[in-house]
Amino acid sequence: MLNRVRAIGGGVAFVLVMVSGCASVPMASKEQDALAKSFQVAPDRSRIYLYRNESMGGAVKIPVTLNGRLMGQTAPKTYFAWDVAPGMQEITCIGETSGKLGVDAKAGKAHYVWQEMKMGMWAASCALAEVDELKGQTAVNECSLAQSQ
Repeated sequence: MLNRVRAIGGGVAFVLVMVSGCASVPMASKEQDALAKSFQVAPDRSRIYLYRNESMGGAVKIPVTLNGRLMGQTAPKTYFAWDVAPGMQEITCIGETSGKLGVDAKAGKAHYVWQEMKMGMWAASCALAEVDELKGQTAVNECSLAQSQ
């Protein structure tokens, strides 16, 4: 019986960590944030915005990669803005269950990728989905720019 209570208590603690607390990641300057939120893209480049606008998993940082290169970690209400060459780009978020998304980056266009947090069995999981411009810009405006590595 005592082991069962401990198991339930551990599960409750896990849920509390997933929905509360506050992870900290390196942030870009307010000027860089404002510039990224102008949503201007050079005609020969593409921009990918990856955002995490949820509060769930507040104590959890999620590593993200672009084309296999670690770009940093997201925390609640953060986003990245990456200028990339046009063509296929692969984004991955790393958790108990990782998410992977291919983005066909078009010249002169911005692409918006939502990072959804999910509860895994032992750790946080994540998923990625490309969203339309209106939804993406609205969500990015709710967040602050995290510093890429």
